[in-house]
Amino acid sequence: MTTITHRWRCRDRFIEIGPRALIMGIVNVTPDSFSDGGQHDSSAKAIEHGLRLISDGADILDIGGESSRPGATSVSLDEELNRVIPVVRELARVTNMPISVDTVKAPVARAALEAGACIINDITALQGDADMVNVVREFNAGIVLMHMQGTPTTMQVNPTYTDVVQDIAAFFEERLAFTDQHGIDRETIALDPGVGFGKTQEHNLDILRKMECYQRLGRPVCLGVSRKGLIGLIINRPRHQRAVGSVAIAAFAIVKGSAQMIRVHDVAEHRDAVLMLEALGNLQSIDSHHPRPTLNENHAKP
Repeated sequence: MTTITHRWRCRDRFIEIGPRALIMGIVNVTPDSFSDGGQHDSSAKAIEHGLRLISDGADILDIGGESSRPGATSVSLDEELNRVIPVVRELARVTNMPISVDTVKAPVARAALEAGACIINDITALQGDADMVNVVREFNAGIVLMHMQGTPTTMQVNPTYTDVVQDIAAFFEERLAFTDQHGIDRETIALDPGVGFGKTQEHNLDILRKMECYQRLGRPVCLGVSRKGLIGLIINRPRHQRAVGSVAIAAFAIVKGSAQMIRVHDVAEHRDAVLMLEALGNLQSIDSHHPRPTLNENHAKP
């Protein structure tokens, strides 16, 4: 197993990533997300689910109030705020867990950061809302820049690439140059190749086979494949029965050193896999309390 360590600044925290991969637990406060839509569509249910994911071993919570499944349409600003902010505020009050918010809207990002979030997960990589880059810079927020061809409504309509792996690398290079020009600290950035977002099945598999090439960009890579259709096409299982397939892909990426974070629904299963890989790789001692990533909260200013 490859040992790769990154320092990820998320507001007033420095998260040291490595050698153990981090687990980002998904909290969808939506009625229509592709895998768990409607299961946590109230603040109380979402908060309870977030706390359960922490207990299961999540290192970060990623809270979303707007589905980005293929064919999804946008929700209003007020609706997304009403879904997300009460959950962020309460989870930030009762836990020290780093909180990410999955949004493309700058006003939602700002309100979430004011409520206690420290990471913005933007599937448009700062291209969807012109003010998002200003919000991220103002708060020194952690930012996940994801690759997507098209929009959730159109992305699966004949996605085409010259070379999907290298095309995504070029996109990341352009986005990093953009953030440099706009005063975003590179230490705040993580990258996500966007498996399933404007890609065919072969595109997805090609990315997963060769994803380690993105390590040359010097930033942690987040992999989100949990329960996705590419798994269903291979193992012929419905969404709620894809945990094993999801874990298999995550383990493959971790062993290759191509992903430092995994964004997942099934936290407990992925935690077990991560700890077993860690033990087999003899990377660090494991205690019974499942140690968290290092949070140096006194070495940066928001």
